[in-house]
Amino acid sequence: MVEPQRVELSEPETSRASRTYWDSAAGDYLAEHGAFLGDDKFIWCPEGVDEAEAQLLGPVRGRRVLEIGCGAAQCSRWLAGRAADVVAFDISVEQLRIGKQLDERTGTAVRTVAADAVAIPFRDGTFDIACSAFGALPFVADAEAALREIARTLKPGGLLVFSVTHPIRWSLPDDPTPAGLKITQSYFDRTPYVEVDDQGTAVYAEHHRTTGDWIRALTGAGFVVADLLEPEWPAGHDQVWGGWGPDRGRLVPGTAIWSAHKS
Repeated sequence: MVEPQRVELSEPETSRASRTYWDSAAGDYLAEHGAFLGDDKFIWCPEGVDEAEAQLLGPVRGRRVLEIGCGAAQCSRWLAGRAADVVAFDISVEQLRIGKQLDERTGTAVRTVAADAVAIPFRDGTFDIACSAFGALPFVADAEAALREIARTLKPGGLLVFSVTHPIRWSLPDDPTPAGLKITQSYFDRTPYVEVDDQGTAVYAEHHRTTGDWIRALTGAGFVVADLLEPEWPAGHDQVWGGWGPDRGRLVPGTAIWSAHKS
């Protein structure tokens, strides 16, 4: 593996990189973060916002829910346990395979399919709610195209709630200590963060959008923005997750949780 780069990638290159990365990293990711995420909890972000308390989705009993970029489908398992009619998808077959292991462990089976967020394999107007906890949307080249796909699958007035890295974090190094509070990148540089293998093929890609970019992508896809939650770092929470941690999290936001309705 060579040093990370900031280079432009096409949508197919981005999809291929995401599939490659998550197929290879799914097991290690669960080993590192599984205790925090739980097998059937709905945790929105490293700050620990829990849907059981936050209720960002509102009542879910009997509602048709789509989870976007579900990973091992922990959130969908929580939703199923609250009598939601939930289906989930992820670009990584390995993530979904691990999810089936969690189904067996918890006794709660989730319907999952392998799919890309820019080509969602469900009919128009199928779902009441769509949700995503750091899934898919940071890892597509064209966020508005993915949001249009999500809007297409939602019923009129349908709710979308999703969490992503807070845009301000892209100005800072991936360092959770006080040293990570120094601005080292332009907030306005949208060039994606890319990791490549020894042959120069992208094997991980994450795309940056400013706050304004997200608003324009949402409204351009037919959504009306209802809220933007920027979770504060909770007292007593000392777990470090990549660039997230208490030293920096008490001063600047690390996560943005968007809520919007299909117009």
